[in-house]
Amino acid sequence: MKNYNIRLKEDIKPFTKRLFYNLFDELEEETKYLRNTFLEISSKLSVENAENLWDEFQKQFLTIRRKLDLDAVSFLKNDPASTCIEEVYLAYPGFYAISIYRLSHQLHLLKVPIIPRMMSEYVHGITGIDIHPGATIGESFFVDHGTGIVIGETAIIKSNVKIFQGVTLGGLQVKKDMQSTKRHPTIEDHVTIYANATILGGDIVIGANSTIGANVWITQSVPENSLVTYQTEIKIRPKKNGIH
Repeated sequence: MKNYNIRLKEDIKPFTKRLFYNLFDELEEETKYLRNTFLEISSKLSVENAENLWDEFQKQFLTIRRKLDLDAVSFLKNDPASTCIEEVYLAYPGFYAISIYRLSHQLHLLKVPIIPRMMSEYVHGITGIDIHPGATIGESFFVDHGTGIVIGETAIIKSNVKIFQGVTLGGLQVKKDMQSTKRHPTIEDHVTIYANATILGGDIVIGANSTIGANVWITQSVPENSLVTYQTEIKIRPKKNGIH
């Protein structure tokens, strides 16, 4: 029987955590551990040119850190419950999920197989936020609460976008022969998407400065500066003698 190195699922956990920590508190010994662990995991997965890939990956750490600092400021500006920037870095699951996304996305761009998905699935299990490393996300990205968010592989999210819990940026159809096509929507600059909204389809574009209300289901493009809401009738009436 073929050996699939299933135990690598355990190895990826400390590697991913310590990679995140090292972005903010860089230590020489930690960098050595990360490099050696990456090479060990890569060897078991038969990744070619692993040393060169690691070197190219490491060159991007400062750029990734700069993007994450912008993300953190976005959290501080947009969440009235945030008290200081340190709270964002230390206590926000949305920020953690975005951090691992930005790291795994860089490995994806370098065409490193499997490892980026393992990293994204690790943080998915912790935060409930599922961001495929192939997605393209611009600067100053804000995720409020975050649980239940799904962002598909070919989604494009531009800058200064805000997304709330339960949002899905998904594909309209799930067919294997669509693997090489754009299946997920594009979200332009300064868009806000509220809780449990679902936006499906690779041709769908949500125009800049639009607001997508909670619980809407969208399968067509939305012009810029739009407000999209779901209307439902809620009746509130007083009780009589405690009886409805």
